[in-house]
Amino acid sequence: MSLAKELETPQATSEDVIVPPGDLYSDEPPLETELHLRQIILLFKCLEWLWRDRNDFYAAGNLTIYYSWNKRKDEHFRGPDFFVVLDTERRTRKSWVVWEEEGKYPNVILEILSESTAKTDKDLKKKLYQDTFRTPDYFWFDPETQEFAGFHLVDGQYQVLEPNAQGHLWSQQLGLYLGIHEGLLRFFTPVGLLVPTPEEAAEFECQQKELAQARAEKLAAKLRELNIDPETID
Repeated sequence: MSLAKELETPQATSEDVIVPPGDLYSDEPPLETELHLRQIILLFKCLEWLWRDRNDFYAAGNLTIYYSWNKRKDEHFRGPDFFVVLDTERRTRKSWVVWEEEGKYPNVILEILSESTAKTDKDLKKKLYQDTFRTPDYFWFDPETQEFAGFHLVDGQYQVLEPNAQGHLWSQQLGLYLGIHEGLLRFFTPVGLLVPTPEEAAEFECQQKELAQARAEKLAAKLRELNIDPETID
């Protein structure tokens, strides 16, 4: 056998390379209470409405984040109750698979506390989001007790966010405040205005139209009292 033949290095074939699947379904347990469901839907609907003209984000709730093939079945690291990823394509997904999303992790995470999950959310998950996900903004909220806290990543460590005068916490990533309104967590604009749901926005628009019509009718009646035909006024 020739020396060249002996030194020949075998080439890897496609069968030798193991690539973890990317088309994975979410594997989250059912939500614990109706309040949990309502809270997730509320945040999702409000952000989707506010950013309806944007196509550079992904928001989801109770959806698995697969960040490591070796740990993807670990019971301690299931998906957040609500999270937002920025600078990504806005489209539906079965789950969030980090290795299929250019290595992106959530920019914002919210966990909804309950008696059975509070310890994990405040300890194991907080450490995971800080040290592995490196998620800049982390919040938790308990709809039963109204406990609400937020953290921002500074030099690799979560620092507690201080509330403003209204008790709202600022999300640097979203450019929005989060605060409690009528017992549930809501988004607020930088100037403190409540971000509405699509239904609330439609109702407000309807009210404004009705108010404008009432004012126009009142003005027309006043003009007629002065013997002025309102139809002749441009």
